[in-house]
Amino acid sequence: MPKNKNNIPVNSMTDGFSQGISVDRIRIKNADFITAQQYEEARSSHRDDGHTFHIVEKGALHIEIDFQKYEIEAPSVVYMHPSQVHRILDFQEITVCSLAIKNENLNPDYLKFLEEIAPAKPLKLTQETYLIFSDIFSLCLSFSIHKNHKLHFPLLKDSCNTLVAFLTLQFLNQSKPDVNLSRFEIVTKGFKQLLERNFHTLKRPYEYAGKLNISTAYLNECIKNTTGFSVTRNIHDRVILEAKRLLHHTGKSVKEIAFELGYEDYPYFSRTFTKATGMSALSFRNKNHD
Repeated sequence: MPKNKNNIPVNSMTDGFSQGISVDRIRIKNADFITAQQYEEARSSHRDDGHTFHIVEKGALHIEIDFQKYEIEAPSVVYMHPSQVHRILDFQEITVCSLAIKNENLNPDYLKFLEEIAPAKPLKLTQETYLIFSDIFSLCLSFSIHKNHKLHFPLLKDSCNTLVAFLTLQFLNQSKPDVNLSRFEIVTKGFKQLLERNFHTLKRPYEYAGKLNISTAYLNECIKNTTGFSVTRNIHDRVILEAKRLLHHTGKSVKEIAFELGYEDYPYFSRTFTKATGMSALSFRNKNHD
């Protein structure tokens, strides 16, 4: 790991993409990478600039998302939120359809659902859903190629939002419908959405309870009932995940990471990390770079 790497690498959507939308179908195999350096670069850990969907049409691959490893076999869909760090661990020969889209191009309702399902485990597609996906993706790909007509971008944006909606629905179908959620589950869902947006700055249960207009005691009852852990534990777990990302994928010092995550009391952050993981932050960094 380069010592001067101060940020987690981000695959940005450059001007070569259509105003924050990228659609592509690629076929790759190990032999495509002529040098070991090219192969390692292809397998490097990174975040993506937008919400990304990768649909494996053929073949299989081994990937890691936020320190969790998955074996993916076609046909499957992998969704990555912009906050998630991921990398390819191994593959032989695969065909992958990819869609990347930034927040500003997403239908606000679809963006809301994406925030609800993240993080989502890779999902195996049925043959029926794969065929529907294939039809929609072909339309998106066609609109992405034909850039000369006046309605190019509106057509691309609308077709890609249709694809996002369809794929998001597949993930939502695996979860419990909102109409069947208990009061505890509804509160937990709201808390987790707030946590994702505010974990850098809000560290105390009463701050989340206030935003949800409920008492701290009731919030803790709801969260413990649905997750098995206290509000404080859930807050710490989210912070620790981000700390692990920064420890593994950047060269920032533990003190810099603590400050970035909203801890002015560096020793307290260190104790919190050690209690949550069973090792010091430096030990975690060294262990994962062996």
